[in-house]
Amino acid sequence: MAIAVSLINMKGGVGKTTIAAQLAQSARKDGHRVLAVDLDPQSNLSQALMGPRRYVRHLTDERPTIVQVFDDYVPSQRSSGSPRPLDVRDVVLHLSGEQQSPLDLIPSRLELSRTLKNPTGKERRLAKCIAQVSGQYDLILIDCAPTESILTDAAYFASRHVIVPIKPEFMATIGLPLLARSIRDFRLENDDHTIDIAGLCFVESSYYATGPEAETSKRDVTNVAAQHGWRVFDTRIRHSASYPRASREATSLWGTPHARWEVCQEFDRFKNEVFRAVGLE
Repeated sequence: MAIAVSLINMKGGVGKTTIAAQLAQSARKDGHRVLAVDLDPQSNLSQALMGPRRYVRHLTDERPTIVQVFDDYVPSQRSSGSPRPLDVRDVVLHLSGEQQSPLDLIPSRLELSRTLKNPTGKERRLAKCIAQVSGQYDLILIDCAPTESILTDAAYFASRHVIVPIKPEFMATIGLPLLARSIRDFRLENDDHTIDIAGLCFVESSYYATGPEAETSKRDVTNVAAQHGWRVFDTRIRHSASYPRASREATSLWGTPHARWEVCQEFDRFKNEVFRAVGLE
């Protein structure tokens, strides 16, 4: 049975999608069967794993996305005469070649934001869909939007673990109390569901994330983590142009031309920490 992990922070711009995409690519490279789920209407993970051109073709061809998971049906299209029931296989996109371990994706699109307008009764639909295919994977990674909503509850229901990427900057701790309260409330309302924060990771998304302010931020975050008993991963993700280049080319760091060896090695160390923390052998 797959291990399901959500990447969540109630603060945006902290590197959730970057980490999700490279963890998915690294797990596949290690021989694990991976399903990535884009749970953000901005659809950045979809573009990072598919590449921008393939993603646009996917939308132009009216292929199903995670929107249909929450709508619970596939609408009528140019090629069909009527709506039809949802089959989760309709929304799972196969990205890796036949000679590689599976890297599959449930892509997103902007229309997912409509779910926020009428969320009643939808919070368990993602979990139900994933349950139908979880036996086909070793790891399920869910990239979440940076706001608390029905999408956050959907991620909780579909996950066993949470990873919290953090950009070390002023007010870096602002989302942590919100996240702690969110998970606490979820547990109180759903005491039959186990979910834990597997760890916090620092993502230095620019050269400015290494000065005195960043060090102060790291101390603040570490203190908050200690208060809640949360792990802070030892390996930090340092700034490198290789990350956006890998996203643009829909590949892993190791497959990115001119990627620095030490950057790839560093992410491998981080990946190993994460996989040990969530029990992925």
